[in-house]
Amino acid sequence: MAFLTRTRAAVRASWPWLRVPFWIALGLFFGFLLPYTLVLNKRVQDRFEDLVFAVPTRVFARPLPLAAGEPMTSAALKLELTFAGYSDDGHGEVPGSWTSKGSTYVISSRGYVDPDGGELPKRIRVTLGKGDIASVRDAASNKPIKLTHLDPARIATVYGAKQVDRRIVHLADVPPLLVSGLQAVEDRSFKNNIGIDFTAILRAAFADLRAGHSVQGASTLTQQLVRNLFLSRRQTFTRKFNEALMSILLDFHYSKGRILEAYVNEVFLGQQGNQAVHGFAAASEFYFGRRLQDLRPQEIAMLVGMVKGPSYYDPRRYPKRALARRNLVLQVFATTGLLTPAQSQAAQATPLDLVSNGQLPHNRFPAFMQLVRAQITNDFDGDTLRKGGLSIYTTLDPAAQLYSEQAIDQTMKSLGKRANGVQAAGVVTDSQTGSVLAVVGSRTPGDQGFNRALDARRPIGSTIKPFVYLVALTNPSRWNLATALDDSPINLRQPDGTMWTPHNDDNQSHGMVPMVDALAHSWNLASIRLGMTVGLSRIQAFLKSFGLDDVSPGPSLLIGAIDLAPIQVAQMYEYLASDGHALPLLAVRGVVDGHGQTIKRYEVRSGKGEYQEAVRLITWAMQQVAVYGTAHSIGDSGLAWLHAAGKTGTSNQMRDSWFAGFTGDRLAVFWMGRDDNKPTTLFGASGALRAWRDLFAKLPTEPLSPAPGQGLQMAWINPADGKPTEPQCEGAKQVPVVAGSLPADTEGCFWQRIGNMFGGGSNTPAPATPPASGNP
Repeated sequence: MAFLTRTRAAVRASWPWLRVPFWIALGLFFGFLLPYTLVLNKRVQDRFEDLVFAVPTRVFARPLPLAAGEPMTSAALKLELTFAGYSDDGHGEVPGSWTSKGSTYVISSRGYVDPDGGELPKRIRVTLGKGDIASVRDAASNKPIKLTHLDPARIATVYGAKQVDRRIVHLADVPPLLVSGLQAVEDRSFKNNIGIDFTAILRAAFADLRAGHSVQGASTLTQQLVRNLFLSRRQTFTRKFNEALMSILLDFHYSKGRILEAYVNEVFLGQQGNQAVHGFAAASEFYFGRRLQDLRPQEIAMLVGMVKGPSYYDPRRYPKRALARRNLVLQVFATTGLLTPAQSQAAQATPLDLVSNGQLPHNRFPAFMQLVRAQITNDFDGDTLRKGGLSIYTTLDPAAQLYSEQAIDQTMKSLGKRANGVQAAGVVTDSQTGSVLAVVGSRTPGDQGFNRALDARRPIGSTIKPFVYLVALTNPSRWNLATALDDSPINLRQPDGTMWTPHNDDNQSHGMVPMVDALAHSWNLASIRLGMTVGLSRIQAFLKSFGLDDVSPGPSLLIGAIDLAPIQVAQMYEYLASDGHALPLLAVRGVVDGHGQTIKRYEVRSGKGEYQEAVRLITWAMQQVAVYGTAHSIGDSGLAWLHAAGKTGTSNQMRDSWFAGFTGDRLAVFWMGRDDNKPTTLFGASGALRAWRDLFAKLPTEPLSPAPGQGLQMAWINPADGKPTEPQCEGAKQVPVVAGSLPADTEGCFWQRIGNMFGGGSNTPAPATPPASGNP
């Protein structure tokens, strides 16, 4: 009682001194601190309740199909694995890894979700044969697998206002070791503190005082999250005060699990150029090429260790520093009981095992991406794509794309000085589906500038001729591949009154020649006369059916006086390569939202083919182009086994070099020329064809059958009159014809013998394979 009395007396005695500070403090609390706290509280709640992380739209290549009989080489498989971020770890046991012994590869796939549903992770054994896959088996059971796929590589990223790469994960999907390890290293009192840790603050202050400078941090995970979400990194008292107060408010309103989940998705863990990596899931893909759920202890330890300083401990720039930090974290895991000492030591003995290239492609293949954007523009505007969260699955084949780029580069180098000022473009498709596998818009890979594959419209030269001949062959009772064509000089009066006098490239005429030889050697005069006989209007109408608008009705059209882009030429040749099916070229397979639901599918349904017998005849004739015609270098270079069909093209004064050719499952179109439209000194055979050969020397593909297609039969023809004859007759030509289109009777050699007896000679065409070539 006496004590209380003395206390009251002391307060009364000191009140005159305390009265002013008390009222000032009370005024500050109600006048500033309370309103300020309420403002911060609203800001914290509003921001956190509406927290939507910036997730970019990701663009993927096609999944790699693996099945017995599928074309594949060892080099192509390794390229596909590397490009998709798989690492050769010598074991192939962890998802995203592989190993090989001889021609057998053990691959642990990561699994994926795409518009077709996707696949679960699996460990497989792939054995390669000669140019194809011999077998695919389950690595554990050794049971054969009919068909499986590797997850598609990411080829581009569409960012919003911020260049942030992130993949959202729920806390339940995060490895327990990462959750516990993060707290053990960064905030051991996380479960019990109120957003800030007073003990840690005092401990850090004492350590800093002893050292004379800042040596120890005291931020909780909650404070780090607040700093990333709400504040700058300026070292000011106001910022630190706000950080502490907002951390307390955040901890008061939300559960520890929700705070931790936000942290796991927000934490900054690296940079590539101007692209920032946020969240452990994105960092897992960036550094290890695997899903977060598939990480091993040593990889989790590295990511947790990087939280302290992502730039300072960057494992690609400072591997020794990162390794030391990782091992220190592994020791903490052992001391806190998260790992046994043996597990920790074993993990410390492993290398960093990073993927060779960071998986943050912003726009690796700009020419192909332009085609992707053009295809989806009607369904997704730019703002929708930039808002992010989508996954766009394309048809791109990484091997086809990279090999096409290399083919152009190798061709340019082989041309030497002739390549000065010459540009190039190329398009590769799946000839059976119309899927675009590769687009090259420049001789410089990754060039973000003018896309010549889509936008450079240039005269296509003799590349037009198969379509001129095709229109004729749709009338098999009048024309066949052995029908004699007149390759004599021709003069045509133009609408302006001037005379047009075309010529063959060798400046010679070759008399009467079989149709197949005229095409194989690309003789202009025979082609013009054929087109004029068939009818310019019919040929013009046929070309317009491909969606071509500006098709000149003049006779120069017959030898390629029409300006097209490589993608348009590919669209035309796709019709031939797909056996007469008008398949629109497709670059996108589908779009999936952030929840894994398919919101748009793109697919082409093949209908009944058109003029298929004529298409098969032209295909066979184009195979002869590669045997003895202007593209005979295909066979000479060791690619005869492909039985490829193709056609060279050279525009006036050698300004443009073209080649379009296809195998059993792949079509490729290449163009070379100068942007200033000056002559290049390159024919189709000496420029674009070289790139095609270099591509198919590496690209896994199926050969085209050399046999005539369904509905055709081989026959011996007398080119003089187009009628069936006997093999021994002079000038007889064996070609495929439409079954039932020839007269049943064979005329034989009787009239030839009679003519020879009386010295009249024979009314036969020139030899079937004249040595001279036309306009290649």
